[in-house]
Amino acid sequence: MQDRHPSHRLPWLRLSAAAFLGLSLAAGLQAQTLQLRLLETSDVHMNLLAYDYYQDQPSTSQGLSRTARLIAQARAEQPNHLLLDNGDLIQGSPMGDVVAKQGLAQRAHPALQSLRLLGYDAANIGNHEFNFGLPFLKQAYAQAGFPVISSNLREAGTGRPVFAPSALLRREFKDEQGRPQRLRIGVLGLLPPQILQWDRQHLQGKVVAEDMVQAARREIRRLRAGGADLVIALAHTGYDAEPQPEGAENRAGDLARLGGLDALLLGHAHAEFPGPAFARHAGADIRHGRIHGVPAVMPGSWGSHLGVIDLRLEKQGGRWRVMDSQGSLRSLRDAQASQPPATPDSALEALLQPAHQATLALIRQTVAEAPRPLHSYFDLVQPSEALALVARAQRVYAREALRSTRWQDLPLLSAAAPFRSGGRQGWDTYVDIAPGPMSVKHVTELYPYANTLKVLQLSGAELREWLERSAAQFRQISPDQTEAQALIDESHPSFNYDTILGVDYEIDLALPARYRPDGKRLPAVTTHRISGLRYRGEPVRDDQRFLLATNSYRAGGGGNFPGTGPDRIVLDAPDENREALLRLLKSGHAFEPEADEGRWTLKLPAGAQAQFRGSPAARKVLPADGRLRWVQDAPAGFAVYELRP
Repeated sequence: MQDRHPSHRLPWLRLSAAAFLGLSLAAGLQAQTLQLRLLETSDVHMNLLAYDYYQDQPSTSQGLSRTARLIAQARAEQPNHLLLDNGDLIQGSPMGDVVAKQGLAQRAHPALQSLRLLGYDAANIGNHEFNFGLPFLKQAYAQAGFPVISSNLREAGTGRPVFAPSALLRREFKDEQGRPQRLRIGVLGLLPPQILQWDRQHLQGKVVAEDMVQAARREIRRLRAGGADLVIALAHTGYDAEPQPEGAENRAGDLARLGGLDALLLGHAHAEFPGPAFARHAGADIRHGRIHGVPAVMPGSWGSHLGVIDLRLEKQGGRWRVMDSQGSLRSLRDAQASQPPATPDSALEALLQPAHQATLALIRQTVAEAPRPLHSYFDLVQPSEALALVARAQRVYAREALRSTRWQDLPLLSAAAPFRSGGRQGWDTYVDIAPGPMSVKHVTELYPYANTLKVLQLSGAELREWLERSAAQFRQISPDQTEAQALIDESHPSFNYDTILGVDYEIDLALPARYRPDGKRLPAVTTHRISGLRYRGEPVRDDQRFLLATNSYRAGGGGNFPGTGPDRIVLDAPDENREALLRLLKSGHAFEPEADEGRWTLKLPAGAQAQFRGSPAARKVLPADGRLRWVQDAPAGFAVYELRP
């Protein structure tokens, strides 16, 4: 029978079809949602085991073998994951030195063995990877077993990439409906172009390093054109508060503004992002772990933290897009929590035992006797015998090397900076050597880097500005403020605080710094903090000529000190600074100061209360003159000390 009322049924049919289609689309949309977790380590610096070789004892605050437990926990929580390393892996602890000195021959590097055991998906090259030379670096990473990336590093002659400029990882994950989804994840890697300065002796004429932003822009386009669903940057670079110029060292903010990046994994600065130190940085969202809207993390150093980025992805129009994200850090040791630190991974510990035992054998060799305690607890605020020992060793080495040259009669000074001085490195990162036998471990404790010794020629004016640049370590202290004021600017790394052996000088902290912590000159500041600069009792003249013993990092421009660069080097020594220190210790004359070593002091306004964070252990070595005093214990394991005028 013919339907008499077709017009009444048709709208219902249409509604049913539309409703069914809507339900189908909704179900389909729901099925195209996926959670992905990115895990990052960076700046492990050969701290593969939970062992402090400088103290020759186990550690609860460092070591990839402990970080491995955090990795396992994060993986168990989210099966969809990638594990990535962001460089500065093969150098930085005595184990790294032992492996480099022994050579690899046909053996795999312990650091790369460790990453393979833990199942890393890709790794970036950092700046310290070059400290042992390019051939060793290539050999170390040759047996990685996963993509090793460097997007802005190329051979000088051919322009060919030294390592793969990027990788397209093809992975199968399960969406929220349990259905398999295939994703193509592009990974690019970036390092500071300053490697050409810092390791000039290893890299000159061999490689070129492009600006990080330029290289990232190119690789993002290439990866997207190759079908990448997501693009991740392993960027061995820090995050400055302001936009940086082309070729700068810390370009995280500029990279985040590029567009086309889905996540930014950072390193190099040994800082912790997200964290309160970045609260005022332009574009920083420390609540969600984002920089200019891009998910980002930076996991400290030495395996102290695991970086975690959780991404919520949706497939729209055939393309996966990041709809939400959360960047966070997981710490080996949470000072606010009651749970014990992560236990070491037993398989990784077993793998590393041969390298560990070889390292212990080396560091325990006795080389000298210390007549007094050597420590770095107060290196930033008063002259230190530990720091003077390093400077003295450089000076003795340089004097002998320059003998019978046209430079031998010029005044020879020596610059040294504290490498282990707490602050953002942690309350337990100090030199502390008891009187008695000194071993190789103490040499590496005093000088942990594989820098080589250099001597520069400076004018008196440049010497003064060198010290002004160094004095950016301190905040300006107001004479009118009655409450306590912070003395040390912890955004200024202590390895850029040079003290100079051979001259007398005073740092007037009532005056503003002439330089920013990154070494950039502040043109508006016309005053000078450095006063009373004298050599052998006589005022230093601007046109006077000096020689300054330093290291390859500083001579190549590291820290942006005035008067540096290849054209200033008069002695390009092949030996490491710590080799010079080892020689002096073995000579038996290490603790015999020379008459003209000079002295420096900090000048404070009358009545000022200038305070700084230090180690609680420093109370045992407070100087007898009463200028330094303990104030109170503080959070995160620190104590507060006060320097009096």
